[in-house]
Amino acid sequence: MRYAQSVLDLIGDTPLVKLNRVVPQDGPLVLAKLEMRNPGGSVKDRIGIAMLEAAEKEGTLRPGGTIVEGTSGNTGVGLAIAAAIRGYKAIFTMPDKMSAEKIRLLRAYGAEVVVTPTAVPPEHPMSYYSVARRIQRETPNCFYPNQYENQANPLAHYRTTGPEIWQQTEGRIDVLVAGVGTGGTISGAAKFLKEKNPRVRVVGVDPEGSILAEYKRTGKVGTTLKTYKVEGIGEDIVPKSLWPEHIDEIVTVNDRESLQMARRIAREEGILAGGSTGSAVAGLLKWLRANPKGPETTIVVLFPDTGERYLSKIYDDNWMRENRLLEDDVSLEALLRAKAGDAPRELLSIRPEDTVASAIETMNHKGVSQIPVLDDRGRNVGSLVDHRLLNKILENRMVLDYPVAKHMDPPFPEIDADAGLPAATELLKTHAAVLVRRGGKLAGILTKFDLAEFLLGTHGK
Repeated sequence: MRYAQSVLDLIGDTPLVKLNRVVPQDGPLVLAKLEMRNPGGSVKDRIGIAMLEAAEKEGTLRPGGTIVEGTSGNTGVGLAIAAAIRGYKAIFTMPDKMSAEKIRLLRAYGAEVVVTPTAVPPEHPMSYYSVARRIQRETPNCFYPNQYENQANPLAHYRTTGPEIWQQTEGRIDVLVAGVGTGGTISGAAKFLKEKNPRVRVVGVDPEGSILAEYKRTGKVGTTLKTYKVEGIGEDIVPKSLWPEHIDEIVTVNDRESLQMARRIAREEGILAGGSTGSAVAGLLKWLRANPKGPETTIVVLFPDTGERYLSKIYDDNWMRENRLLEDDVSLEALLRAKAGDAPRELLSIRPEDTVASAIETMNHKGVSQIPVLDDRGRNVGSLVDHRLLNKILENRMVLDYPVAKHMDPPFPEIDADAGLPAATELLKTHAAVLVRRGGKLAGILTKFDLAEFLLGTHGK
């Protein structure tokens, strides 16, 4: 018979799976490390038992003791599972922005949960950091793991997460992408991978409102804090569990990018993940726009937890709408696929050497009022819009025999397929159409009519 002695033995060895639709089709190989496959549903299972075992070894956690920790939820679950098996009591403090599912989950494991205000500085007596420390001082035989300073946090990932990624990719990983919260996950995995291959690039992802991206860029702690909806990543302090020297750069993403990407991952990849996963993928796409990579590059992006913990938030249209995060919840890739009726789905184009007469005939036959002009190398060199072209013909019928190159307008602007609808909408205010680029190639065209048709189709839904 094959079986584990307890669920603690099932932590780690999470799988890698290829992403196929939310990343550039002709770009790098992107592999998701599915940490929601841990028994507690998140990457934090790894550090829960690691911090407890270190404390037991040091004698700071004794039989019958109480564990007190400030958590955004997932570390609490990892600790609660370990506490339940090892016979400890657990008390967790948690900011009130966290999902109801996380609070109920901790209580299901037998833990006590104290909810504190989110919008207070870390030194405030009501912050979840301060409340946890106060409970620890007031509770006999109490252990405060403090994931933000505990070196067992990054060491757990140095000993498990990093080696797993190296083994699973057979050492062919080129880039690691992960969100940054306590910093333990990315720091520990990065240290191991860079020891194996110093050329591995490590990219962190930070939500807007957190101080960590600015700290990495400048070495200074900024003061421009603001609250954000994404849970589990970002900080208003610089944790000692963060080893910034092993991280090459940190990109910033906002709530809209993060949560809409999480929804896309569920609907297009079939992986129900949390908001910090959406942040990681949105950050990866932003990094790829500045650092294009081809199919020879292997990227691993860490998926920290399951979306089941956010059904009342990210996956609830009412909550998303109330927080002004649902509007335009569609990628340009999806909009291209949804073009209705007889609208052409493939990118139709004209060559510069074609005659104006043949261009008019093509536009009439295909029922389009604008068309891009692409040269033999597929470069976007110009555009034709029917009413402007017809005005020229009415002024001089000889124009019909001229090559398109003599009478074409400037090229339509281009936009990445992973961009959101607001970016395309802004361009369509001043242009007849935009060209959508996917994986370095032009994949389709979106017009004002396409946008209006989409908005009419979703009106009132």
